Amino acid sequence: MSATRRQLLSRTGASVAGIAFTGALSELFAGSAGAASGARPGRPGSPAGYGPLLPDPDGLLDLPAGFRYRVLSRQGDPLRSGEGLVPSNPDGMAAFAGRRGRTHLVRNHENKVTSKIGVPTVPGLTYDPAAKGGCTALELDGRNNVLGERVAIAGTAVNCAGGPTPWGTWLTCEETEDKAGTKGYTKDHGFIFEVDGADPHRTGAVPLTAMGRFQHEAVAIDPASGVVYETEDAFDHPFGLFYRFLPHEPLGGRGSLRAGGALEAMRVPGVPDLSVVQEPGTRFDKIEWVPVPDPGAAGTPIRHQDFGPRGITHAQKLEGCYWGGRAVYFVSSFARVKDGSGAGHFGQVWKYEPHRRRLTLVVVFGPSTDVRLPGESPDNICLTPTGGLMVCEDGDGAQHVFGVSERGEVYAVARNAKDIGGPGAPEWGEFAGVAFSPDRSTMYVNCYTPGTTFAVTGPWC
Repeated sequence: MSATRRQLLSRTGASVAGIAFTGALSELFAGSAGAASGARPGRPGSPAGYGPLLPDPDGLLDLPAGFRYRVLSRQGDPLRSGEGLVPSNPDGMAAFAGRRGRTHLVRNHENKVTSKIGVPTVPGLTYDPAAKGGCTALELDGRNNVLGERVAIAGTAVNCAGGPTPWGTWLTCEETEDKAGTKGYTKDHGFIFEVDGADPHRTGAVPLTAMGRFQHEAVAIDPASGVVYETEDAFDHPFGLFYRFLPHEPLGGRGSLRAGGALEAMRVPGVPDLSVVQEPGTRFDKIEWVPVPDPGAAGTPIRHQDFGPRGITHAQKLEGCYWGGRAVYFVSSFARVKDGSGAGHFGQVWKYEPHRRRLTLVVVFGPSTDVRLPGESPDNICLTPTGGLMVCEDGDGAQHVFGVSERGEVYAVARNAKDIGGPGAPEWGEFAGVAFSPDRSTMYVNCYTPGTTFAVTGPWC
């Protein structure tokens, strides 16, 4: 069933922030600390989060009253390690607890060969010297003072998102299928790499080839079984797949994923395209997992491969992915009929329960029209410490980080000020990589253009 914008907004009470959605929002917060305690984001009694955003006199980041930010890093500044300059295009990110109250912040750089500032090549940490992507790692003290900033992996390409492991490392994902000999690359790309933010040389620059070569976006690991779930962000038809990787050494710790495993793709019987499912709450039992014929995509991209007469299930723009409770959640950022999707939407969130082999459409963002609303096309998503959700907006015009409570309240948490890039720069850049510190006191987030990493503190609880 489709619904009008007015109907969607009236159902959710979300008109203040402009996000329209239908579905059971409480489903998205399973397993978070706040959800378990019954806590809610925002001040007690507040119906809309933390209050209105206040203009930043410095023209960088607008926040509610009581919140403040610190710029941790900006592209073009010298890396504190002396290895070169802070690279462009910071994207996916995660925060890990270190010793003596310190935090290790691992940050992707979604650089193509044409990007302005590449990740500096470092001996022992470089996969392909011709590629400009990779990760940098910041070490912070308990007050978010930057103690160190260095290259964590280099020579990778278009590092978009990824996901943390249960043993405290970061899986960085290449969102590309380019092979050696194209664009000047000396090696094939489209892999996942493990990164140790505390000591990058312990993980090096080793592609986890058994996990597939495709346009990776994000990953999430089942903490009980060690199964790794992976999304494929394919814009063009045929669209991407949702995968699971069965490691030979599940939950084996740092480096264990190098031992290989089996890669499979999800098949929803009778549903070749997830976009055609429009009603939240729709569920499918007895989900099937089909072995990928050629995980390395030596001749044919995986989504083009032959999965047999029953086919496989595709979806446009599969992006965010995280584990909550006993399920994995993944996001289709949007679908457009004009691109080849079976139906249109401005964002879906799906839930897969492995123990039940059940897939459920939890939330649908936006109306089924070609008119975009503020806050549509959700991209990076993270659970908050207080039982909510933070959503990075990836659209046109002013860009926000939105909070969503379990009650369905939508509120703006941050907005890029128009002057962030300075004279002659784009007015706004999208947000990415939202993450919280291990002690829950700080929200870290990147502005993609110009590349800036912020630490935001305030009354989160």
